[in-house]
Amino acid sequence: MSNRALLEVIALTAEDAVAAQAGGADRLELVTDMAADGLTPPRETFAAIRAAVDIPLRVMLRLADGFAAGDVGALVEKARELRAEGAREFVLGFLHADGTPDLAAIETLVAELDGCPWTFHRAIDRAADRDGLRKALADLPGLDTYLTAGAAEGVDAGLATLLAETARRGDPGYGPRILVGGGLGLHHLPRLRAAGADAFHIGGAARPGGWSTPVDAAAVARWRTALS
Repeated sequence: MSNRALLEVIALTAEDAVAAQAGGADRLELVTDMAADGLTPPRETFAAIRAAVDIPLRVMLRLADGFAAGDVGALVEKARELRAEGAREFVLGFLHADGTPDLAAIETLVAELDGCPWTFHRAIDRAADRDGLRKALADLPGLDTYLTAGAAEGVDAGLATLLAETARRGDPGYGPRILVGGGLGLHHLPRLRAAGADAFHIGGAARPGGWSTPVDAAAVARWRTALS
């Protein structure tokens, strides 16, 4: 069995997508508006990226900054439009103000996805009870990944949590894959890989010039090499 780790890269445009794939990305997370930490892209953007690359795409379902669901009906409509355009994988995650998961919103949206695989994003890092959240979502269809830094502040602060949760793989609520991302640096990889972490997510690290610049294939390739 191959021990190749999954490398997911944030893409905002078809140009980003092409560069990320050229650098060795295995999958893309598609978003718009990183000033709001990533919102749902227009269906036209999804279509352009889908036509430009042939690696899997996970599309963000999020309409505003923060982790409140907001207009669930509008989210459902976005999901429906994207599925009609060919989207088959998604990213979502919503919390109440007290940090508990908004199960009504999540379940409504997951029902619309009709079994499509999806990632619960970094809302877990703002949850009042990470373990409780995992167990509350454990039986939802399609949930196969948690994107997490282990802490709201990023991987530096959350490394111990990431290592502990990786060790719990297979426990109730810990079946989905851990996708490490959020302030992730190359220097974190040795400890995470040694602990069994096998999926990594980068955004700014793929853009040495900052978020106003496109993905750099050489930067992605450095991560691909480090994970080989």
